[in-house]
Amino acid sequence: MNILFAIQEIPGKGRGIVSLQDIEADCIIEVAPVLVMTKEERLHLDQTKLHDYIFEWKANGKDQCCVALGHVSMYNHSYQSNCEYFMDYEQELMFIKTVSAIKAGEELLINYNGDWNNETPLWFEAIQ
Repeated sequence: MNILFAIQEIPGKGRGIVSLQDIEADCIIEVAPVLVMTKEERLHLDQTKLHDYIFEWKANGKDQCCVALGHVSMYNHSYQSNCEYFMDYEQELMFIKTVSAIKAGEELLINYNGDWNNETPLWFEAIQ
C-alpha cells in the first residue's frame, strides 16, 4: 500500500494533512464521496461543528452544501495553496489534486475559495 499523506497536528492550526513522501505536481491524491445537503438542512448544520467543514455545492443551480468524506475536510486553507479541489456533481465526488510538487513532510493545503489562487477574504477572517 502506498500511503501519500497522514493527519498530523499542525502548530497554530490544529489538525492538518502532511505528505509522507514526495508527490509530483498535477497528481490526484484523493477522491472522496460527498453527502449533499439541501439549503434547509444546511440551517441545521450551521448550528453544529460541521458548519466549519462543509463546502458549497452548486449543482443544477441549487443552493446546497456538502460534507466531504475521506480526508477532504481536514486540509487547511492557504491563499498560496499547493493543492486544489474540484467537484464531480454527477457522481457526487470531490477530488484533491496537487498544483505544485510537494516534498515529504510538507503540509498539503487547499484554498477554501475553490480556486487554488483566489485571494478573496474568507468568511471566518471577516469575523476575527
